[in-house]
Amino acid sequence: MASHDLTGTVYIPEDLTHASFELHVPVEKLTVDEAELRAQAGPDFPAEVPDSAKEGTRRNMLSEALLDAGHYPEIVLKSEHVDVAAPNDLLAQVQITIKDRTHSITVPLHYELTADSLTASGELSLKHSELGLTPFSVMMGAIQVQDEMKIRFRIHCTPSSADSSRAP
Repeated sequence: MASHDLTGTVYIPEDLTHASFELHVPVEKLTVDEAELRAQAGPDFPAEVPDSAKEGTRRNMLSEALLDAGHYPEIVLKSEHVDVAAPNDLLAQVQITIKDRTHSITVPLHYELTADSLTASGELSLKHSELGLTPFSVMMGAIQVQDEMKIRFRIHCTPSSADSSRAP
């Protein structure tokens, strides 16, 4: 699953322990099984998945049983607290709201900050059940999505035109 349509705000003061962010992920625009991303995931993920399988996976993901895109159009990630772990590495306590449930998770972040952009990246394992979600399963579990997810992200931020016109 991937999102290429994040929106939100990021605040980066000199003291990074006061940094904050709020990101919105439009559920309806989530994609599944992109060949390039599957190839990056390694040999356990064959690069090609039939379109019918992709459509079925996406339909199940957006259904009322899982993300319920019809009633909950976005996933919201909001920082609660940020700790500096090492130079260019942070640990962010993040409030994640999926459907009508909010959970707190710890997210390791590596960042690169320049005068005109921020890139944050990281990787973590997370379980559907930790988010109050039940992985898809049919035929009494003969076909099922694993509870554990490996999440990899890379987010590139630039100032909005209003922000870039202000003096520092």
